[in-house]
Amino acid sequence: MSTRDIVLIALFAALMAVLGAFPPLMLPIIAVPITAQSMGPMLMGGILGARRGTLSMLLFLVLVAMGLPLLSGGRGGLSPFVAPWSGFIYGWVIAAFVIGWLVERRWDRLGPVSAFGICVLGGIGIIYAVGVPWFAAFSGLGLGKAFVTSAIAFVPGDLVKAGLATAAILIVKRAYPLIEANALRGVRT
Repeated sequence: MSTRDIVLIALFAALMAVLGAFPPLMLPIIAVPITAQSMGPMLMGGILGARRGTLSMLLFLVLVAMGLPLLSGGRGGLSPFVAPWSGFIYGWVIAAFVIGWLVERRWDRLGPVSAFGICVLGGIGIIYAVGVPWFAAFSGLGLGKAFVTSAIAFVPGDLVKAGLATAAILIVKRAYPLIEANALRGVRT
């Protein structure tokens, strides 16, 4: 791993912390906070690729586990990893990897539609696929009711975040591609 890789991993972990500076929006009916941080895995995977995006997310979560108040609302420590909404946090790691892996495979053909589809699949689909069952198990609700309670209200905002992440991914691809260097080293097929 190069110094450049380490700097990018740390930079995007810091970006995730900045996204956490936006206060969470807690709605009385929904037990899961609305945060800007769900856009982080889309940016990490889509701009850095699978390996660096995943490592960046893992670094961020290690810093949170060490007690740094980097999650939205100033939360940190181990308690965020055992809460009803913790599955969404675990989904971030998988989402960053999946988004990065898919972007790497479509790099030469990556456009607005494919990038948005990848962000939706990874940044919404994967995160919900991990977070909703966790919430259901933790809360004792059935899967359907857990989806309605913990996820459905977030879909419109998450689609907006996917659109913003898509724009950022395509701008960085055009101006300063970070994934292309991986292709030259044989990481991408």
